[in-house]
Amino acid sequence: MEGFGHILLGLGDKLAAHVVLAASAIGLGIAVALPLAVWASRSRPVARLALGFASLVQTIPALALLALFFPILLSLRAVFGEDLPTLGFLPALLALALYALLPILRNAVTAQANLDPGVLEAADGVGMTPWQKLALVEAPLSAPFIMAGIRTASVWTIGAATLSTTIGQPSLGDPIFAGLQTQNWALVLAGCVASAGLALVADSLLGLIETGLATRRRWMWATGVVAVAAGVAGALAYQNAGDDDDTVVIAAKQFSEQYILSKLVGMQLEEAGYSVEYRDGLGSAVVHSAVASSDVDISIDYTGTIWTNEMKREDSAPREEMYRRIKAWDMETNGVLVLGRLGFENAYAFAMRRDRAGELGIETLTDLAPVAPRLTVGGDPEFFERPEWISVRDAYGMRFAETRNFSPTFMYNALVSGEADAISAYTSDGRIAAYDLVVLDDPKEALPSYDAMLMLSPRVAGDERLKAVLDPLIEAIDVEAMRQANYMVDRKDEEKASPAEAARWLAEEIGL
Repeated sequence: MEGFGHILLGLGDKLAAHVVLAASAIGLGIAVALPLAVWASRSRPVARLALGFASLVQTIPALALLALFFPILLSLRAVFGEDLPTLGFLPALLALALYALLPILRNAVTAQANLDPGVLEAADGVGMTPWQKLALVEAPLSAPFIMAGIRTASVWTIGAATLSTTIGQPSLGDPIFAGLQTQNWALVLAGCVASAGLALVADSLLGLIETGLATRRRWMWATGVVAVAAGVAGALAYQNAGDDDDTVVIAAKQFSEQYILSKLVGMQLEEAGYSVEYRDGLGSAVVHSAVASSDVDISIDYTGTIWTNEMKREDSAPREEMYRRIKAWDMETNGVLVLGRLGFENAYAFAMRRDRAGELGIETLTDLAPVAPRLTVGGDPEFFERPEWISVRDAYGMRFAETRNFSPTFMYNALVSGEADAISAYTSDGRIAAYDLVVLDDPKEALPSYDAMLMLSPRVAGDERLKAVLDPLIEAIDVEAMRQANYMVDRKDEEKASPAEAARWLAEEIGL
């Protein structure tokens, strides 16, 4: 856990972004829930529908709910225009506000339903209007119960907000996801401690407000309100102080190679005087859309990914032809500039332990197919939904006894420990050599090429100075150097390096 304290103290920007996001989501949840609760208290059908919908939202995993807002907002661009954000703050805000809705709504409806009928009759008897009765009687009596719901919603929302990293919103999930993928447990612990600490502080301050309302002590609930407002205002000021329209935003997907390459690109830009911001841990499915919409400025993507996921091609093509077609298509369709290839390929390939492959006499995918029905295959979370797997499955008649999903980090551990007999490895991964794995040949060429490419968003595609700064990276990295850099991060001994350290080593290795 070396460096834990230093990492924790360096999370100020992530903490500020997390506070602003969570506070905004809770505020939006309150703004929706309270009027709905008043309506529901006066209409049983509305109460059933509102609580049913809020309960339904809670059954959707938070990660899935966050991801669902990406295609929803993308489709809404036809109505609101291309400037509608599809990644980052807006989808995270909407998803988390929905997630916060149930506890606030349920407590508010329950409080309204359990008000003393005699008190309400007395209010009617003195001639109060419905608005006066709501403001002067119902609201003060319900307030402590509503605050209890807000406390529960706040803790849930602060925890779920860590998942917004996957859709491009900075949060305390950034160090957690980065640490999980690079097996840097100090990063994971720092993110968890910061998130848990924030939740405890928020719960304590909201508890102060709840107690003050319940005991009619104005100084107590006013102190809590001021403290909460000061915290949110401070986070907002800290976040805005770091805003810079000239900042270049670099994306990274959820595996070590992406973290290393994003740091390499960032170092190159910083040396040239650019201000750089990293969006780490993005889901693979959203990175290209983020670049096309200029939500991020630079990404490293792969020819096979663009060919199958974005161009929806089910065929294959020779390596050079595939690259030329992708470059022309991306510029014409999205305004994205493919600056060039980095020089190495990180393709999908099936790998096995050498002893297991030797025991079964397997050297190629053709050899694997007949014995696959009694074996377990592991893949990253998206592999078995990708066209590459479908192509391999159909080309070789591949049918495994069991398919299992692992994070890229734990996939190799599963193979070494025997929990999987084969995995969908990556050809530039240093763990192939470190674990002495056998990469199976693909004689039918069912798997497409995966050249790493440097992609520039429409916002920066015309920046000639930026392109000149990045040009030394083009065709500069061979697969052996990339494997070594990846292994530096993925190894588990005392020589383990951070992505930034591996990026500095790689820069020296290629002469930058």
